[in-house]
Amino acid sequence: MGSDTGLSPSPMSRIVLIVEDNALCVEPLEVALLPRLDWEVRVVSTAHEALHFLAVSETPVAALVTDLHLHLSRIDGFELIERVRAQPCLAQLPIIVISGDSEPETPRRVQALGAAYFSKPYSPGAVRQALEQLLDVH
Repeated sequence: MGSDTGLSPSPMSRIVLIVEDNALCVEPLEVALLPRLDWEVRVVSTAHEALHFLAVSETPVAALVTDLHLHLSRIDGFELIERVRAQPCLAQLPIIVISGDSEPETPRRVQALGAAYFSKPYSPGAVRQALEQLLDVH
């Protein structure tokens, strides 16, 4: 009924950016997230790619899901979160960390940075549910 304004067909689409350098870890998460038609899942393998994507994406990123140990990056997931939080426009970005880190202080460190923490192995469905809760608030 309305006129075509040249906007994308789904203006409600929100990007969930996954930062993971192991393709085997990405697939179950993508499968869990893809049924949501209002989410567009993008995957990058380094923290630098994530920071670049956050800076240039025309569609705002609604949430970030990252591993802590990004072997292809010079910076790890902790530093990625710190850099994201240092940017005023991204300071409140919902962040979920999925990591196999076995250090007992890791969950507290992640939560102190304002991110949710899931340890590997994890339930992709639980991550999806946490994302839905975080994004439905915003």
